[in-house]
Order: sequence, then structure tokens, then C-alpha cells
Amino acid sequence: MSDEETFPMARAPRCPFDPAPGLTTRPPVSRVRLWDGSEPWLITRHADVRAVLADPRVSADVAQPGFPHTNAISKARDARMKTLMQMDPPEHTAQRRILAPEFTVRKMAALRPRIQRLADDLLDGMLAGPNPADLVEAFAAPLPSLVIRELLGVPCADRDFFQSVARTLVMDDPDPTRAVTASQELNAYLEGLVATEAAEPGLLSKLPVEQREAMSPRSIAVLGQLLLVAGHDTTAAMIALGTAVLLTHPEQFSDVSGPAEELLRYLSLTHTEARRANRDPLVFPDPGRFDIRRSARHHLAFGYGRHLCLGAPLARVELEVAYATLRRRVPTLTLAAPLDRLEFKENAIFYSVRELPVTWASTLTTLPPGSSAKNRRTPHDSSVSG
Repeated sequence: MSDEETFPMARAPRCPFDPAPGLTTRPPVSRVRLWDGSEPWLITRHADVRAVLADPRVSADVAQPGFPHTNAISKARDARMKTLMQMDPPEHTAQRRILAPEFTVRKMAALRPRIQRLADDLLDGMLAGPNPADLVEAFAAPLPSLVIRELLGVPCADRDFFQSVARTLVMDDPDPTRAVTASQELNAYLEGLVATEAAEPGLLSKLPVEQREAMSPRSIAVLGQLLLVAGHDTTAAMIALGTAVLLTHPEQFSDVSGPAEELLRYLSLTHTEARRANRDPLVFPDPGRFDIRRSARHHLAFGYGRHLCLGAPLARVELEVAYATLRRRVPTLTLAAPLDRLEFKENAIFYSVRELPVTWASTLTTLPPGSSAKNRRTPHDSSVSG
């Protein structure tokens, strides 16, 4: 096979928001070569991907012979810890049934006021600081970290450790040692919280009471780690990369006020880990064109079938709040560096920008109507509304 058939394929430097050209020009079903020399099938057509994801004969179990690990980090981590994502029924069904009631659309919508306060507080800090600023550090990374920390019930005093480990878990270092070590440290930490009942009100403290006979502290800790990785870095990457897209389409930035479905379709930032098909012209006319007004609800950014992303309702709320708050609070926001000068995470599990330098007109920093710094909680307040 040629280099063009090695997965993941290189993206075109001039089109950093697009999938690799090799993904969109190859046959709907073809062989590709992975890092370890294995040659699994690659499926790119929307209808075929849905069919495969919904087929009960297709296994997600990483212990199955020939499972296509997309990089050394994934293989090393999966060998030590099996999460909900790597399970088949009935094990998968049992664990998902435990978590599903905690991530309903209604419950996640109830978190919107708290997420809004966190977003406003973070922007208060960014707007009061240096201009230009790095949006990743000031807003995109800390917002989902604060939300998932509160949701799990991780003590506020441990937030720096929590966020540091989260970054290490999904790094694009070719050496898996650091990621595996971070995974083990986080699992031991979460297991300790559960076993000692040291967690603040949240999923880690709630599940042991309700599921004490069904799950061990270690099993709950593994779930917590999955929720951290899936609920933190994916959303942080989407906020940063999505904002970069919006700022390169300024006429559409002003229209951001509702669902983020077109950004989810257009970016599909998990290209190196979970294969999606959101650029299929049979489903999305002119798929390479970004149009915030497009009806793209049937994208596959969250997967499909029994492994449909459990945290999709939370991610949607966070992204809607993040993009709309940026537009409302900082309507003059622009990139502070040319797009071709940005550094992208080419080999990370979740594709995004390492830094996103932004600037704004310093006179447009007013708070939203009815809001003031003195009557809003700080980002370090660990309570969760709803």
C-alpha cells in the first residue's frame, strides 16, 4: 500500500478543517494500513457507517483478535482498562443502563444556567487580561473541565491535577508511557474518592449508593475516567476548533445562537479514533462548504446505534452556550494570527488547535443584561444547578 493508504492520513495544510483528502476520494469500502502493519477495512459512506454501527455482529471489544487500534497509546491504554466504549452486550447494556438516567436531555438542559455562569466568569477573566489571548487556555479548555469536574463530584482543590491528567490522556505523543501512567494515576485517584466517599455531590458519590451491589469502586472509577476523557477533551477541542471555523467565516459568526450541529458535522474531530462519514455528498450537498444554517442533525459526530455517545446532550448544551456566549459577549472577536500559522494536533485522538490566539475591541466587553460580577458565582464554586 502507498503512504496515501496509511491511516490516519495526513490532512492538507491549506485546508486544516477538512478531513484528509484520502478519506473523501477513496472507494466507499477499502483496506488501509495502521501503525502496526494491520490492514482493516475503512468505510466512508454515511449509509454504510450507520449500518455497521447498528449491526449487532460488529464488536467494540478491544480484546477481540484483530481489533483495529489506531495508535500505540490506544492499544496500551485499552490493554489495561476496559471502558464502556470497548464493551459488547450484555456487559455494555448493563453499564450503560446505570449511566443513561444521569445524562438525559432534560437533566443536561437543567445544567445550562450553571454552564452559562461558568462561561461568563471565564470570559470576564479573559477580557480583563491581556489582549490578544489564547482562547484555548482562557476559555475552551477550562469550561468543559469545570463542568465535568462538578458533574463527577471531584473536589475543587483537585481541579489542577484533574485538568492536567485529562490533557495527558489524549496527547499525541508517539510514546504511550505518559498517557498510560496518567490513566493509572487518575484511576487510582477516582477509586480513592469513591472508596473513601470523599467526592463532592456528583456522579462519583451518587453511583456507589445506588449501585453498590452492581459495581465496585474500581468499576465506578473507570466510568469516571471515561466521562472525563469523553466529556472534557472532546468538548474543549470542539470549542476551540469550532471557534476557529467561525472566525474564518465572520459572516456566520454573527448567526451563532442555536444548535451546533453544522460545526459537529463539518469538523468531526475524532477522525483518528472513531470513523465518521459526515462529508458524504449523498447526504450533505456540497459537504465541504460550512453553512451554519444547514440542517445537519443527522450527522454521525456522536456515533450511531448502541454506542451513540452518552454525553451528547451535555456536549450540545456546552457547545451552544460556548459559541453563543462568545458571539454575544465578544462580537468583535477575531483571530490574532493567520490560519496558516496555527499549530494543529495532527496525531491526537481529538483533532484541534494547540493554541488559538484571538483579539477583540477593548470597548466591547459589557456583561449580558441583568448580570453583574457581584451576583455571579466564580468558576471555583462547585455547586451545580438543577
